Amino acid sequence: MQQQFQVDKDFYKKLFTSTFLISAFTIGGGYVIVPLLKAKFVDEYHWLEGDEALNLVAIAQSAPGVVAANAAISMGYRLAGWSGAMVALGATVLPPLLTLSLIAYCYDLFATNSYVQYLLKGMQCGATAIIIKVAWDLLQREYRRQLLLPLLIIGGTFVAHYFFVVNLMYAVILDALIGLFWLRDRKYS
Repeated sequence: MQQQFQVDKDFYKKLFTSTFLISAFTIGGGYVIVPLLKAKFVDEYHWLEGDEALNLVAIAQSAPGVVAANAAISMGYRLAGWSGAMVALGATVLPPLLTLSLIAYCYDLFATNSYVQYLLKGMQCGATAIIIKVAWDLLQREYRRQLLLPLLIIGGTFVAHYFFVVNLMYAVILDALIGLFWLRDRKYS
C-alpha cells in the first residue's frame, strides 16, 4: 500500500500526542480504542480511509496480544513504516503503564475508596455504550450492503455464544474459515 500523504516534521508529534491521549482516556478494554482511533485518523486527520482502518483493526483483532496495541502498531506502520509503528505503540502503552504504576503504588488507597469504585463503575457504563455503538454501526453497514452471509455470520455467532455458550475462540475461527471459503471471490467494499 502506498502512503497517501507526506510525512512532515509534525507528523510524529501528532501521531504520538493523539495516540497517547486516546490511550489515556480509553477505559474498558481494547475494543473501545477502535472508534476513537477511527475518529482521529480517518475522520479528523484523513490519514486513512474508513474501510482501510476497519481492515487494519480486523488484522489487530486476529493477531495475538492486546487489541489496542495491535491496532496502534498496524495503523502506525501503515502510516509511516516501522518508525510510525514504534511511535504509536509507545504512545499507546505509556498511559496504562503510568496509571498502573501509580495504582500499584497506592493500591490500598484505591481498593478501599468508595468514590474510586463509583468512578470505575461509571466508566464501565460509558465503555459499554461505545462498544454497543461500534457493533451497531458494523451491523448497519452489513445490512446496507445487503450481503446475507455476513449478516448470518453475525447473528449465528451471537446465538452460538449467547444461547449455546460456544467458546468465542472457536466461533471466530469458524467465522474466519467461512469468510475465507465463501466470501473470498466477492468484491467486498
